[in-house]
Formats: sequence, structure tokens, C-alpha cells
Amino acid sequence: MSQQISFIALDWGTSNVRAYAIDAEGRIVDEVASDKGMGKLQPDEFEPTLLELIAPWLSDDGTLPIYACGMVGARGGWQEATYGQVPFDVHRALKLTKVATSDPRIEVQIVPGLCQSAPADVMRGEETQIFGLLEKYPDFEGTIILPGTHSKWAEIKSAQVMGFKTYMTGEMFNLLSQQSVVRLSVAEDGWDEDAFLIGVKEAMSAPQDFTHLVFGLRAKSLLAGLTPVEARAMLSGLLMGMEIKSGMDSFATGHVAIVGGAKLMRIYQAAFEEFDIDPLCDVDENFTVRGLNLVAKAQKKGVAS
Repeated sequence: MSQQISFIALDWGTSNVRAYAIDAEGRIVDEVASDKGMGKLQPDEFEPTLLELIAPWLSDDGTLPIYACGMVGARGGWQEATYGQVPFDVHRALKLTKVATSDPRIEVQIVPGLCQSAPADVMRGEETQIFGLLEKYPDFEGTIILPGTHSKWAEIKSAQVMGFKTYMTGEMFNLLSQQSVVRLSVAEDGWDEDAFLIGVKEAMSAPQDFTHLVFGLRAKSLLAGLTPVEARAMLSGLLMGMEIKSGMDSFATGHVAIVGGAKLMRIYQAAFEEFDIDPLCDVDENFTVRGLNLVAKAQKKGVAS
């Protein structure tokens, strides 16, 4: 196996870590995952955690390059990596942060995140997905949406990330559904698309009433027979409607692409279709790996790091 591997692509987030063994053609030949995300580790625990995860891929005969992105490079992660300032040209040479490791079989470098001064904002990991999408779709201009716990909306023009916004949509859903009074009316799982779309449209029509609309879920469950599954979907819709309203007002031109897991992409796609927008949703592509492939190729060509 180790003879087939050209480098390792490492996506290390707050909750999970995923490693991909990549061959000389840029193809995934093996992959592993763990729940030992950045949030569960001290800085001196990253290297042993990584070595345990990728042990079958290592060889005593050489050093394997590892290119990492995500919260592994955050303050409090393995080693704090730099930020690139927007506007950021995706073809610009990346200043990777080299990590000091004790095992001679690995050489770890972390991809920089992106930052924005006004209004202040940061991202780590999503920039690599953006690089990957623009490598596959080099003529794309418009807005790339990267949904998740903290959703990102990035404006793309002439292969540059012009600016971006972060929305705490996923985190707010977890807080409201698990810790607020609304938790008494919201199911732990289940889905109702009609209720979701009602929530999207209500929030987009009256974003100033957001907290009133959220409390209304509790009132409707008591007075109007709103079911827990409907309440869960409607809460998701209210939060996503707020996000989409702000995002569309901020980034109103060009096309829309959604990058993320298939389930989240489908939910966002359904919301956009209500407004006659057909976003690009490439569910078959791992854009993180594609982006890290670009980083690896740049390093082989001697691009500054």
C-alpha cells in the first residue's frame, strides 16, 4: 500500500478527522476516519493520534508528505497556521505552515485559512473546498455556499475570493432545539419538507420577527397541533431562511454553488428552488481532496510554501 501513496490529504475538523491516501494520479486509494477531532486533543496529542490513524500507510523507507486543512491549524489546534487575506486569488502561492514532528516517516504542512478584516471573519477548511471547486469549474463566478455548523457564503469573481460571511445556522439549530423552550416541541429527528419550506419563506419575508417566529413554534404546538417533526423542520427552515435572506442580499450576482454533504446540499437546494434558483450541487466530488491535490501539485512544482 505505501508504495502506491504519493501523499496524504488530511481534513481535520473540530469533531472529526478524515485522512485520504492519494496516489500519483491524484486518486483516493484508501481512506480512514476518526472522531478524534481538534476539540478533543491537546497539541501534543495530534502526532500520536495521526500516526495511529495512518499506520498501515507508513513505511520506514521514506518520508510521506501530508497536507492538512481545517481546525488542525486553528489557535489551540496542532499548530496555528497563517491566514490569507481576502481578496484572495486562488492561484496565489500558498504559505503553508510546517509542523514540527518527531517521526521521520511524516512531513506535515497545514494549508492557511482565509480572513477578512471588515467585517471581521475567518474560515479554516472551507478555503480548500473552494480551491477544489474552482479547479473543477474554473469559469465559475457567483456565490459558493458551504453549509455546516458554521455555514460560509463566499463571493467569487475572476478566480478570486472577494469576501465571505459566516452564519452560525447549524450551531443555532442545536442550541434552540436542545436548550431553549422550543426543545419541548421539537422532535429529535424526522423531516417534513412542507413545514421546512414554510419556515424558509416566513423568515425571508419577516427576518425582523425571527425570535417571535421561533417562539411561535412552541405556541403552535400547544394551540394548533403542530407536530414535533413539523416543528423540527420548521425551525430548520426559519434558520435557513434567515441565512439565505442575508446571503442573497449580500451576494446578489452570478451563479450559486453548494458544497457539502449530500443531505445538506439537498436541503439547501430545495430552499433555493422555491425562489427559482438552480444551484450547482456536485454530490459526487470530494472538493477537499481535490483542493489538497492542488496544494500537493504546487509543492512538487516548487511553488513557495
